[in-house]
Amino acid sequence: MSLVEKMIPLITVGGTFDVLHKGHWFLLEEAFNVAERVLIGITTDGFVARMKKEHPVDCYEKRFADLSKFLEERGLSGRAVVVPIDDMYGPTVGDDAWVEEIQGVLVSEETEPGAEEINRARVREGRKPLLIVVVNMVMADDGRPISSTRIRRQEVDRYGRLIG
Repeated sequence: MSLVEKMIPLITVGGTFDVLHKGHWFLLEEAFNVAERVLIGITTDGFVARMKKEHPVDCYEKRFADLSKFLEERGLSGRAVVVPIDDMYGPTVGDDAWVEEIQGVLVSEETEPGAEEINRARVREGRKPLLIVVVNMVMADDGRPISSTRIRRQEVDRYGRLIG
């Protein structure tokens, strides 16, 4: 049996993907390590506004372009589908065209509770829960997670190196 036959056919991962950084790169690469195809949800500008982030977030078009460039540079774009998401559930519940095909969701330890909520919603709909794959947060040089917020505050760079 080849490695591909052991992989999940389709996993989903979602996020804002603002200021792509080492943590995002790791999250996305892990999704491609466990699945044949990856459905990537990027939060819409409306969803970002409802999140009330404490810092500016690049517009959807820029975040989409940056993510697409990352996928292209790593030769992953042929195995990826990128879709806008307007709530925490994205294409995992309801009548979305992908809902039956998705078999897993990949999250960071920080967002695992959201994946558990997705599974509760799927069960309420009479659907099978998704396999939840949890990856560790990528730490900056100070031992705290790299995040777009920390980058925007100029605490760390995209690689987690301390600034200043």
